[in-house]
Amino acid sequence: MFVLSFQHQFYPYANTRSETYAKNGMVATSQPLASQAGLTILKKGGNAVDAAIATAACLTVVEPTSNGIGGDAFALVWMKGELHGLNGSGRSPRSISIDAVKADGYEEIPKYGWTPVTVPGAPGTWAELSERFGKLPLKEVLEPAITYAAEGFPVTPTLSKLWKKAYNTFQSELTDDMFAHWFETFAPRNRAPEPGEIWSSLDHAETLQSIADTKAESFYRGELAEKMADYSRANGGYLSLEDLAEYQPEWVKPIKVNYRGYDVWEIPPNGQGIVALQALNILKGFNFTDKESVDTYHKQIEAMKLAFADCSEHVTEESLMNYTTDELLSDAYGTMRRNLIGDEALIPTAGEPALSGTVYLAAADNEGNMVSFIQSNYMGFGSGIVVPGTGIALQNRGHNFSMDPEHVNALKGGKKTYHTIIPGFLTKGNQPVGPFGVMGGFMQPQGHVQVMMNTIDFGLNPQAALDAPRWQWIKDRNVEVEHRFPHHLAASLAEKGHDIKIALEPTNFGRGQIIWKDPDSGVLVGGTESRTDGTIAAW
Repeated sequence: MFVLSFQHQFYPYANTRSETYAKNGMVATSQPLASQAGLTILKKGGNAVDAAIATAACLTVVEPTSNGIGGDAFALVWMKGELHGLNGSGRSPRSISIDAVKADGYEEIPKYGWTPVTVPGAPGTWAELSERFGKLPLKEVLEPAITYAAEGFPVTPTLSKLWKKAYNTFQSELTDDMFAHWFETFAPRNRAPEPGEIWSSLDHAETLQSIADTKAESFYRGELAEKMADYSRANGGYLSLEDLAEYQPEWVKPIKVNYRGYDVWEIPPNGQGIVALQALNILKGFNFTDKESVDTYHKQIEAMKLAFADCSEHVTEESLMNYTTDELLSDAYGTMRRNLIGDEALIPTAGEPALSGTVYLAAADNEGNMVSFIQSNYMGFGSGIVVPGTGIALQNRGHNFSMDPEHVNALKGGKKTYHTIIPGFLTKGNQPVGPFGVMGGFMQPQGHVQVMMNTIDFGLNPQAALDAPRWQWIKDRNVEVEHRFPHHLAASLAEKGHDIKIALEPTNFGRGQIIWKDPDSGVLVGGTESRTDGTIAAW
């Protein structure tokens, strides 16, 4: 009997597949080749951590529209009866400031160029995970990614669509010479690749090989670091060799809320996982018996609004927050915020506790180890900067900083910004149920809440929990729903004051993965995202 007594059936509105079962190991990702890379490492004797690293590195090659070598990463690792958290986000350059950015002619932090670039954390995260928990050498673990980068791979349909969208945007917006290397790397035929077309990058392969050979030292304190710093300096960027040399991933204590007897875990701030936890903390005071009810959806949306309002106002690097995580997640504050939810849609504002939103992967092995891992460049390809001769596409995480000097997340040198990427993990009675995640900017905590409630409140199996139609709060009373969302419920939500829009693009609603484990038999059961090219590799 599984810890979760879920229904072994398809969700009625889903264009879906069945859940996957396995005994020896499982890797769930949004890209088939990446899943197979992780499975290959498991079969070579690697553990779930090795498989997760191999898969993550491979995703920088086979899904560059969502992540890259120049991005950040976060991980939750269940190892030997304990859950560990690793924050692999980077800091802003030491020399950047609000005044400096304004002197460059900006009133808001731009999306593209060197200004929003923060220190990339992904390669250091791979190396740190490998050093602490891996069984195989990093050189062996990165081999599949290096091979795909050097020899090329056939582009999948969803990837091609997202690539074309990015290319069209960049073609009109990235006109400065410093962006030329992005087009040389990702549009060598002066267009995005078509489905089934082979794309490769020898520069990318050589960079991954260097990271593998030096355990990421070359990226932060060697040749690759020098190339990044030199290109930054040549184009008026703030990122320096010193910024890169100072980088170190941070082991953190995961945070949780107890939701109906299950502990739902996230990485603590600066990540936005606290948004999902706060929403669940509000929702646990209600009794939900019917998933397909306007009351259920209304309360979910209202709780999500309140959590986002709080966290957009209060969350940044944890040591700099005005309120602690414990205060934001306290039962008393959850009750206070819950009492604001009425029968009509509200426009949320932040509360005061003291007075009372990428690629995601999940991996598991036959030793009981499980990994929830996420990495991203942000906004697709990130900053539009590719460092010449490296294939390194740099993230634009600094875009999330505020230019208001009084804001808790105000731009400052050497600071971590409020971060969208969040891995999730579920336990019950100090035993692992498994990793879960939904990627996609500020959709991520909204996806976490919906998937958790689908699982715990409504008993849906992993695949059905992911396939169920989703909603996404945008701002104020604006809510988007998928085209498969029941229309009579959308109309009822509109009657409650929600401004409902039916959105046709499924990838706007996140892309998730789940792996649960039976505590008695050790059998793994997984679900993968039907909104993209998701797949589960298992044995």
